[in-house]
Amino acid sequence: MKIDVLVDAKGLSCPMPLVKAKKAIDAMLVGQLMELHSTDKGALTDFQAWVNKSNNEIVKVDTISGIYTFVIRKG
Repeated sequence: MKIDVLVDAKGLSCPMPLVKAKKAIDAMLVGQLMELHSTDKGALTDFQAWVNKSNNEIVKVDTISGIYTFVIRKG
């Protein structure tokens, strides 16, 4: 899987991981992949709600040692 944009939102509280994700994805082309790292526990529900309201798609979610990793395809 080729990641086109990597966003580091570790240490940021809600809503900043989403703000950084939206800013990054707005600059991307349809079909490109963004990987975002967050330590905010609320990010799991926040990102699911965000993609449900947009054309974007969560491709993968991992949690390792308190770091949530999201791979999102721009729709």
